[in-house]
Amino acid sequence: MTREWRKISKAEKDIIRPFIAEVPVRIATMARELGLEVKSATLRPRISGQIQPSSDSPSGFRIRVNRHEAKTRQRFTIAHEIAHYLLHRDFIGDGIEDTILYRSTLSDPREAEANRMAAQLLMPEPTIISSFRRHGGRATPNVAAIMAEEFDVSEAAMRIRIGLS
Repeated sequence: MTREWRKISKAEKDIIRPFIAEVPVRIATMARELGLEVKSATLRPRISGQIQPSSDSPSGFRIRVNRHEAKTRQRFTIAHEIAHYLLHRDFIGDGIEDTILYRSTLSDPREAEANRMAAQLLMPEPTIISSFRRHGGRATPNVAAIMAEEFDVSEAAMRIRIGLS
């Protein structure tokens, strides 16, 4: 169990668990089940996503993701914004805008936490281990590419997750 996972409530874990048992993780549906509104939008250049207060959503927050970015980046952005909601909602204030490097006005430790949690949500450890073994148990560029497609994430994200980068 990771440090980030220990920080979220039992109720939130109960919502998340069924989603992380399937690959690829249905991240937008998970967000909605957590009460987050998810919208595709045209955002300013170099902005991948944002989370901001919204009186229209059950949780009180809305995620906007840049519609002009690759689908795998949009999925990671949604997971990253979910992580901010789960871990940092007391710090969201008027909203958090994340750049293409997943940097925001929050401190770097919180951004690193959100990135780790996003990776855990999209590429859960048990399914990563199972897939890794099924594909030969060696971290190679080819295995990263195959697993990236299986998990519907970028090759860069998968390389980091399996220890190639």
